[in-house]
Amino acid sequence: MTTTNHVQRYEKLKLLSAQLISEIPEVMAGFGELHSSAVAKGALDTKSKELIALGIAIAVHCDGCIAFHVHDALNAGATRQETLEAIGVAILMGGGPSMV
Repeated sequence: MTTTNHVQRYEKLKLLSAQLISEIPEVMAGFGELHSSAVAKGALDTKSKELIALGIAIAVHCDGCIAFHVHDALNAGATRQETLEAIGVAILMGGGPSMV
């Protein structure tokens, strides 16, 4: 999949998420609070937490999660090399299916 496809997937997911927010606002507000709290700076910075989330997304084969967490990791300051190394760890932990 090309970068353009992942950007398009991310944009489509944002629209679908907005629809869910309008249809089930309480659930989505709770999920949003969970996300914000989980990636907030603490002992680990937000960038590290987003790279962890990216690794898990890859290991569980969630394309939408990958798109979101690549976007958020980059916004949190992750470099290309840091992102690639996180992908490498995800491949290690997920084996062949994560690589593909």
